[in-house]
Amino acid sequence: MRRLILSFFILVSLTAIAAGQQYDLVLEGGRVIDPETGVDAIRNVAIRDGRIVRISSEILNGRRVVHAGGLVVAPGFIDLHQHGQDLASQRVKALDGVTTALELEIGAPDVAQFLKGKEGRSLIHYGSAASHVAARAAVFGAPLPAGTILPKSGPATDQPATPEQIEGIRQRLRAELAAGGLAVGMGIQYTPGATRLEVIDMFRLAAERGLPVYTHVRSAGRVEPGSAVESVSEVIGAAAITGASLHIVHINSSCLRDSLECLAMVEGARARGLDVTTEAYPYIAGMTAVNSALFNPGWREKLGIDYGDLVLPDTGEHLTKQRFDELHHSSTSGWVLVFANTQEVVDKVVPHPLVMIASDGAEGHPRNAGTYSRVLAQYVREKGTVTLMDAIRKMTLMPAEMLERSTPAARQKGRLQEGADADIVVFDAGTISDRATFEKPMEPSVGVRYLMVGGTLVVDEGKIVPDVFPGRAILGPGKVRSGTGR
Repeated sequence: MRRLILSFFILVSLTAIAAGQQYDLVLEGGRVIDPETGVDAIRNVAIRDGRIVRISSEILNGRRVVHAGGLVVAPGFIDLHQHGQDLASQRVKALDGVTTALELEIGAPDVAQFLKGKEGRSLIHYGSAASHVAARAAVFGAPLPAGTILPKSGPATDQPATPEQIEGIRQRLRAELAAGGLAVGMGIQYTPGATRLEVIDMFRLAAERGLPVYTHVRSAGRVEPGSAVESVSEVIGAAAITGASLHIVHINSSCLRDSLECLAMVEGARARGLDVTTEAYPYIAGMTAVNSALFNPGWREKLGIDYGDLVLPDTGEHLTKQRFDELHHSSTSGWVLVFANTQEVVDKVVPHPLVMIASDGAEGHPRNAGTYSRVLAQYVREKGTVTLMDAIRKMTLMPAEMLERSTPAARQKGRLQEGADADIVVFDAGTISDRATFEKPMEPSVGVRYLMVGGTLVVDEGKIVPDVFPGRAILGPGKVRSGTGR
C-alpha cells in the first residue's frame, strides 16, 4: 500500500511539473493539420528555441499563449520557385503563409553574394540553386548585370558552347554549389543554343554531387520540332541517362494545352523508377523578360498567341509589333505578362496529385503575393476540387520532400510534429483569400493571422511584425560540409 501511495504522489508530481512547464509560445486550441501523419485534430502546440517541442490536447503554459480556436495551424508554406527576394516581396509572401522562399528555377547569378546579402536581413528562409544560365553567360563573356537572372537574347544565349566553354560552365557551377547552391538551376528556353549534350552534361554534374536539376524546359506549345512534349521528353531523358533527380518548373505554363499529356509523361517516368517532380501556379498568365531568348523568332507560332497577348505589368499596355520590337531589342531588361493559358487547363492541373504548388513569384505578377491563398480560396473553399489536407500537402510536405534531395535540413520542415522546425502558419480557412490582381499585383492576401519563422512571430494578428528578421539560409551540401551551414 505504501508503494502504491508513493507511486501515486510521484505521478501527480510529474504531471504538475509537466503542466507547469513554460514554453516560449503556445498555440492553443487550433485545428492542427500535419500532412505526413494525417493528423487533423484540435491540439495545443508548444514552441521553444525555434522548434515544436510538444503537441497535446492537454493545457500547455507559455510566456505567450495565442488563442487559435477556429483557425488552422499548419506547417509554413515552402515556395521552391520564388524570384522576388526583396523585402517587399518577402512581406507579401509572409502574408500569403510562406515561411521559406527559394530561388531554384534558375538560381542567383552569384550564390555567395546572394547569401551574404540576405544574412540577418531576411523575414523568411531563403536559398538558391547554382545558375547554369549565369554560368553560361559569364563563360561567353557576357556576365549578367547586377539584379538580373536572365540574359538578353544574343550570342551567349543562342550559340552552341565549345567543349572548352562547357568545361568552363562546369567549373563555375562547381564553385556555385560549393558556395551553398541547393541544385543546378536551368532555364533551357532562355539558352536555346545549349545543345542536348550540354544539357546532359549539366545533369551529369548534378548527379555527381547527388543533387537535383530544376529546369524551365526548352520550349512550349505544340509546334514540332520544339513542342512542349518534346521538351519534357528531353529533360526526362537526361534524368534517365544520368540518374539526376529532375524537377520541372511550372508545368502549366510550359505545356499549356498539353499540360495533362506532360503530367502523364511525368507519371510514366515515376512509375518506371525515375525521380521526376513538378509544380504549378494558379494563374492563366506567366511573366518573363521581354528581351530574352524566349521571344526569339517563332514565339507566336509556338505559344499560339500574338503581340496583344503581351501586357506590360506597370502600365497594363497591350503590346503591338512595333512596341514589342522596341522592347525586345532594348539593352534594358523589362518584364512582360504573357497571357497564353486558359482557366480550364489551370483548373485541371492544380488538383493533380503529382503537382505541388510554387509561385514563380516576382513583382509585377499577382502570383508573387497571392498564390497560396488563391489555392486555398478557389480550389479548396470555392471549387472543392482539392481537400484542405491535400492543399497543405502540396504547399508543405511535397516541396519539403523535394528539398530533402538537397539538404537534410528539409527533414525538419513541411511537417507539424514534435521536433520539427517552428515554421508555422495559422490561418482562417473560411476567409483566407488572395487580393492581388494583374492591376494591383502586390496587394497582400488576407486570412493569415499568425506566421512563425524559426519560432519567431513575423505575422501577428494579421500584421507584419516590424524589425524582426528570423529568416536563415538553407544551404546545399557543399557549404554544409565546409562547416559553415546548417
